[in-house]
Amino acid sequence: MNLEELMLNVDQQIIINAPAAAVFEGMLKRLAEENVRPDGVPMPMVLERWPGGRWYRDLGENSGHLWGFVQVIKAPQILEIYGPLFMSYPVSGHLQIRLEEISEGTRVSLRHRALGQIEEAHREGVTQGWDHYLNSIKTDSEA
Repeated sequence: MNLEELMLNVDQQIIINAPAAAVFEGMLKRLAEENVRPDGVPMPMVLERWPGGRWYRDLGENSGHLWGFVQVIKAPQILEIYGPLFMSYPVSGHLQIRLEEISEGTRVSLRHRALGQIEEAHREGVTQGWDHYLNSIKTDSEA
């Protein structure tokens, strides 16, 4: 196994015709209570909106999945989360979402990096998943 096989690096951007504050709030909702998988199945999550806060899936009865911890949150400019995210195996990940107000609205830049024994199915699906997420925020924010 070489180093490239252990790394994941996804960079995506989208322009949303809405103010950064509205986009940031929509972004947080889509990561949490309004999370929906690309196949349309709702998958609500909990995002504690403070440094050190958890991002997790609550299945009830003290069951669930920890996806990560909030490393940086500064509305409406940046959110960073570190942890395994959706990968339940030896991996360390970092998600950074930056917002920048521009003349056309808000530029959202997403970067997901990970290092570990990343399964091929996750490597293939992650770009589609983040694309779905960004387009959902765009649809919500521009409505």
